[in-house]
Amino acid sequence: MDFLPFTRPSLDEETIAGVVEVLRSGWITSGPNVKRFEALLSERCGGRPVRALNSGTGALELALEIAGVGPGDEVITTPLTWVATANVIVRARATPVFVDIDPRTRLIDLDRVEAAITPRTKAIMPVDLAGFAVDRDRLYDIAKRHGLRVIEDAAQSIGTTWRGREIGSFGDLVCFSFHPNKNMTTTEGGALVLNDEAEALRCERLRLQGVERLPGGEMEVEVAGAKMNLTDVAARIGIGQLARLDEFNARRRALAQRYLARFDADLGCELPPGDTPDTNWHMFQPLLPLDRLAMTRAQFIDAMQAAGIGVGVHYPALHLFKLYRALGHREGEFPHAERVGAGIVTLPLFPAMADADVDRVCDTVRDILAPRLRPAHR
Repeated sequence: MDFLPFTRPSLDEETIAGVVEVLRSGWITSGPNVKRFEALLSERCGGRPVRALNSGTGALELALEIAGVGPGDEVITTPLTWVATANVIVRARATPVFVDIDPRTRLIDLDRVEAAITPRTKAIMPVDLAGFAVDRDRLYDIAKRHGLRVIEDAAQSIGTTWRGREIGSFGDLVCFSFHPNKNMTTTEGGALVLNDEAEALRCERLRLQGVERLPGGEMEVEVAGAKMNLTDVAARIGIGQLARLDEFNARRRALAQRYLARFDADLGCELPPGDTPDTNWHMFQPLLPLDRLAMTRAQFIDAMQAAGIGVGVHYPALHLFKLYRALGHREGEFPHAERVGAGIVTLPLFPAMADADVDRVCDTVRDILAPRLRPAHR
């Protein structure tokens, strides 16, 4: 039986042919396809300015700089996320201030955010883990009352909506990722949604060495920019992917609903919230009942791999990494994030999957876990 990875991008022949055209054109770095891709993203985001970048991490980095975050500042975020979320704060020489998650949604607990605000707080950086949207109404109410910028780590939530409004079409600074494991890809890449043309111009300069082009071939540099521009090759892939995003997300939703219907409830796994039709279902992530299992998560993953099924881990609680322990963090500090981070697994979910693939995964999970499941304590 073929190996089933936990994710796989869907690239159609028209997009592949379009990439060939770009390669043959001789203009393969940032050019007309980047501009077209940005225009299409802007249309999707309600006409807001959007600038394409070489990664979602780059979008976070430039968003921090545009928001004025620097040495001595604090940024509130979640410990249950890809480590880039916190790394960019550290690299800006600011301090990430972690807030534990809501154990049901696995998203930053907004009830705890206000208690974490200090005079040094400059911004809040929520994360839409697995494509589930943080409550934007409450988030922006908190930010407005305290005069804070919001940098949305929406790396996983393109196509997700909040109360009928698509993520990116409203809010402050919104960061998308187009890594190959995302709902749409540019191979590597990302985008930053901005508030106005002044911020967009600043983003353009920061993404390419701070260079300002002047008439007559002259140039000027006023800021020390980076090298974060997207290539036309990558943008052409993004153009093809964006055209199919709604189709991709609809298929993901259907597959997720099949998972929820077919998953064996007797296994005691905690499943993601099923009453969220507005999510793009970036990932399907049950939580293993480790306190009842006679096996570790690593052993479960190995067993699934041996059965021809790929499983990911997204993510361990990042404050327990050595880098963040060295900054003073410790085990037991954020118990909900630590529990979820220790037991979470990412099962296969991508548009090209068949319904039978979901059934195969559910059956294999049952066959592996059921014989190793200790009775629940009464």
